[in-house]
Amino acid sequence: MANDLQASIMRQRAILKSWLASSLTHLAESCLAVWPDRQALEQRLMEGLNELPYCKYLYILDGHAHQLTANASRGGLLPEHFGRDRSDRPYMAEALAGSAFSLSEAYISRNARRPSLTAVQRIVTPSGEFHGYLGADFDLRELPATQALYEQPQQWVQLKGDPAIRAGLFHQARVASPMDERIDEVLDLLTELVTVHGVFHAKLHFSSSRATLWLLDDPYRFRIHNIAELTDPDLCLAFPHRDYPGDAVIPAEKVRAILQTFRELRFIDETIYLRSGTLNLFNGIVGLTFSCDGSHYMPWNEFLDKRVEFWLGTGGTSTPVPD
Repeated sequence: MANDLQASIMRQRAILKSWLASSLTHLAESCLAVWPDRQALEQRLMEGLNELPYCKYLYILDGHAHQLTANASRGGLLPEHFGRDRSDRPYMAEALAGSAFSLSEAYISRNARRPSLTAVQRIVTPSGEFHGYLGADFDLRELPATQALYEQPQQWVQLKGDPAIRAGLFHQARVASPMDERIDEVLDLLTELVTVHGVFHAKLHFSSSRATLWLLDDPYRFRIHNIAELTDPDLCLAFPHRDYPGDAVIPAEKVRAILQTFRELRFIDETIYLRSGTLNLFNGIVGLTFSCDGSHYMPWNEFLDKRVEFWLGTGGTSTPVPD
């Protein structure tokens, strides 16, 4: 998963590099013609903002990364930045090491406290004489939306929880909750809500006897229901009938099996047991949080393939849940 996320980020960085490199090279070359006249350089930087429509600031640095100009901004020149030492800023590392063009990792800007990027172009004469650097700052929210939406891969993820809870795991035992006592009613009603009434994401909190639901008709808001509501079939009257979504990853006929497996894991053991379970129809992921505070996220079909023995580590080549 981390590799896929990094690959998505690297693709976007490659797009930005190809867009910026030629523009900054051209601007750096034109700055050589007026070097080292500060006023002329600042005028050229202001003109450069029109050539780089998403750029927030442009500035010129000497060979030691000390600022030779004001910051050129959309609102005009910012002279308070003249003389600023940028040599210790992380975005200067590659340039100071000799890179002709570099694009920084994203960072939180000092002033606006927002995710930003800085591109740095070395300023060198045709004969190879090094003069300094051209810097360009970008606010991530102002960059063009060229990237595709990152899609999380369908694979099992395990996350360890609070070490304090894990350390005391074998000094505790499951206490029957109101939901435990009426769990069959709850699961029957939730199956109906998911398959007939437009619930596409549901989280059952077994220990606290509540559920959190997201609906197709109002996906930006969740609804919290207590045990009294979750055992009352009249709850279905509060939500309209909806066809089961055709682009759901989890088949409608598998929803009950997933919820029944939650039931099995809730009563699997008096020490190691399910505290909450989640399903999402569109990404096909089932989420589990156990009494050890460890969490698992896995594709629905892989979840149904596991036997109860898997979670206790008593069958096959599996390991116990706390790991």
